[in-house]
Amino acid sequence: MKIENEALVSALLEISRESTISVKEISTLPTAQLKHKSNPETWSILECIAHLTLYGDFYLPVIEQAILCNTSPKIPGVFRSGIIGNYFVNLIRVKPGTVKKMSAQKEMNPLNCDLTVSIIDRFLKQQEQLESLLVRAKAIDLVKAKTPISITSFIKLRLGDTLRFLVYHIERHVLQAKRLAN
Repeated sequence: MKIENEALVSALLEISRESTISVKEISTLPTAQLKHKSNPETWSILECIAHLTLYGDFYLPVIEQAILCNTSPKIPGVFRSGIIGNYFVNLIRVKPGTVKKMSAQKEMNPLNCDLTVSIIDRFLKQQEQLESLLVRAKAIDLVKAKTPISITSFIKLRLGDTLRFLVYHIERHVLQAKRLAN
């Protein structure tokens, strides 16, 4: 994948803002509906949102660190996705008409946790932080800046791929929560 930095970040900001709006709409549902599960092995709406906050807890600090540590004098121009980063992004990204079911890492799985609606507020605060980081990312080289991934610190992705992964992951689970709300 090859795209202008500015265009990539603008597209990610738009998706992120749409996810925020959707979660704000979902937050008006009754608590019983937010906690409802069709069976014990599936997630409720709150569990979908909690899963996203767990990823936010990991990725937002490493993204911020990558932005703060960026020392490249190169003016941001074109982002080229890395092979591994593009693989992970394509794995998680929702394709029109289909969502490939995946299993969450054990430490990122909120299944059967006793959650309150405050998890939605936490998610919305993380979304504000993500949008701020995306705006700041416009000014740096998204290829040179690197971040570790949640499953191992041995693999580092280009910051642009990490941002794509996080935003598309959020989009995926917000769509899941919206389906549960209907």
